[in-house]
Amino acid sequence: MTKRVLLAEDEPNIVESLTFLLERAGFAVTVETNGRKALNAALDDQPDVLFLDVMLPELDGYEVLRQLRADRRTEKLPVVMLTAKGQREDRETALACGADLFIKKPFANSEIIAAVKQLINEGSDA
Repeated sequence: MTKRVLLAEDEPNIVESLTFLLERAGFAVTVETNGRKALNAALDDQPDVLFLDVMLPELDGYEVLRQLRADRRTEKLPVVMLTAKGQREDRETALACGADLFIKKPFANSEIIAAVKQLINEGSDA
């Protein structure tokens, strides 16, 4: 069965490149461009992995992640935080909110694919 990735990102160029990259690697990709819609999409139809931008309209990525972790349905959903802000405190906040991985923009294509595969494999072990 095809693994599904939810991409919560509002930057059109990043949406385009990540969608192309992930689909080429065999994943089904759904895109939401604001935090509230991403939260609802993850709760309504849980993906296998969520790529979550920190800076999103309506709800920022940290708040989306806090709410996902507080819900029993999504408390174990694999989440990769994406951000252009690479400060140590940003990484610490993301991990404190429950992110599984943290990737700084710009990123390497291989880093994105490796992250998805790692999280999907970890999830299948449980």
